[in-house]
Amino acid sequence: MSLELTDEAREEANASLRQYLLDEFDIEAGSLAADNLLDHIVTDIGPSIYNAGVRAVQEHLHARIAEVDLELNESEFPLSRRHRTP
Repeated sequence: MSLELTDEAREEANASLRQYLLDEFDIEAGSLAADNLLDHIVTDIGPSIYNAGVRAVQEHLHARIAEVDLELNESEFPLSRRHRTP
């Protein structure tokens, strides 16, 4: 699976990486170096982050489906049944 960033997202990520390297490590990285680092992160680490996001969505959807299942098992016409004579 290949993760792709839009041009705008790539530019923002590049700037973010350059600022992070400067702030945290006092490294002034050029745009090419930051782009290469970004490519590495997207290619090597990105799928793991993507999978974690998919798992989180799956867990959320499973929880919601379980709630719907409970609602589907609600008693139908509960008031009508109380007024029936045995």
